[in-house]
Amino acid sequence: MPTVLVVNSGSSSFKYQLIDVETERTLASGLVERIGDATGAAGHRSYLPDAAGATTPPIEERWVIEREIPDHTAGFRVMLDAFAEHGPSLDEHAPIAVGHRVVHGGKRFFEPTVVTDLVKINIEDISELAPLHNPANLQGINAAQVAFPDVPHVAVFDTAFHQTIPAAAYTYAIDAELAAKHRVRRYGFHGTSHKFVSEAAAAFLDRPLGELKQIVFHLGNGASACAIDGGRSVDTSMGMTPLEGLVMGTRSGDLDPAVLFHLHRKAGLGFDELDTLLNRRSGLLGLSGTGDMRDVTESASKGDEAAQLALDVTVHRLRHYLGAYLAVLGGLDVVVFTAGVGENAPLIRAGAVQGLEGLGIILDEDRNAERARGIRVISTDDSPVTVLVVPTNEELEIARQTVAALA
Repeated sequence: MPTVLVVNSGSSSFKYQLIDVETERTLASGLVERIGDATGAAGHRSYLPDAAGATTPPIEERWVIEREIPDHTAGFRVMLDAFAEHGPSLDEHAPIAVGHRVVHGGKRFFEPTVVTDLVKINIEDISELAPLHNPANLQGINAAQVAFPDVPHVAVFDTAFHQTIPAAAYTYAIDAELAAKHRVRRYGFHGTSHKFVSEAAAAFLDRPLGELKQIVFHLGNGASACAIDGGRSVDTSMGMTPLEGLVMGTRSGDLDPAVLFHLHRKAGLGFDELDTLLNRRSGLLGLSGTGDMRDVTESASKGDEAAQLALDVTVHRLRHYLGAYLAVLGGLDVVVFTAGVGENAPLIRAGAVQGLEGLGIILDEDRNAERARGIRVISTDDSPVTVLVVPTNEELEIARQTVAALA
């Protein structure tokens, strides 16, 4: 049973999934965290099929490592111990490759890429565009190569799907020479998710992907919109970094750049303080005091005016991008909501498309309110534009692209 191990590495943790290549079923998943702390922690879930081929309820094991996990290499040893003790056996389900999520590929990486020393040098060089992500992704790659030295490792880039965006959409109107020298342009993110759900939507509707004009809203703690024409990204809301665009859990999204000059001059905020403000203290958190959409929604239902404003600003921004991307696409067939908020917040979905019947978007309120899993239609049967909820699966998409890179 060939498998792919998918790794998503952060600076002090990494998540992993072992995925059966043929059935696309997750056999195990886990998290190793508190890397570098005095006391580490790890969790592991095993999903093994029974004799009839059905997946049994997950066998979950979570434990505290009563010792330091000094680095990612040590963390991978913890992961290997978890597989050995709790299954599935990596001898019986040996990975044919390890797929790695890498956030930023710059202009250099536009497809899944087998990792070589030169590829790692390029990922490190691009780290100035994603200093919180790429170095951590590279740590995971190095540690995984120690743990799995005899199989290929493949880097799958969040930005790659957006390499089809035309110059008119990715170019910022600043000094061209300065922009080129410092690689300033729109790159876009959440590409694996946008690719996965747009293809899943086409398959669900039994329509050719190449004929569909879609707007996908990936709404989680990080959030982005993407205009997809015939399976190709033609515009997206995140920019040079994941800060631009929609309102997010702690990130501001779109902002007049002169606000930063004003806060520097009047409030005395330095560059690091401004960075922290926009990335960690803004968005839902800055407007309402909490970055969790569930808490914001509950507070708004109880009459909290700040929470209600946070919802209103969020929805306004969604509608702004929906209208803009409808114009970019020159028509629209499908609107897709995905990720944690997109899949589970009917109030946000309803607000994003409310009153847009004149544009062919007619929401079915009962379908939208229904708590259900899996892909589902939430528009009316006679709506010219189909509105879908499509659960994302970035790990599966990484596994698919890893296999494709090997082929």
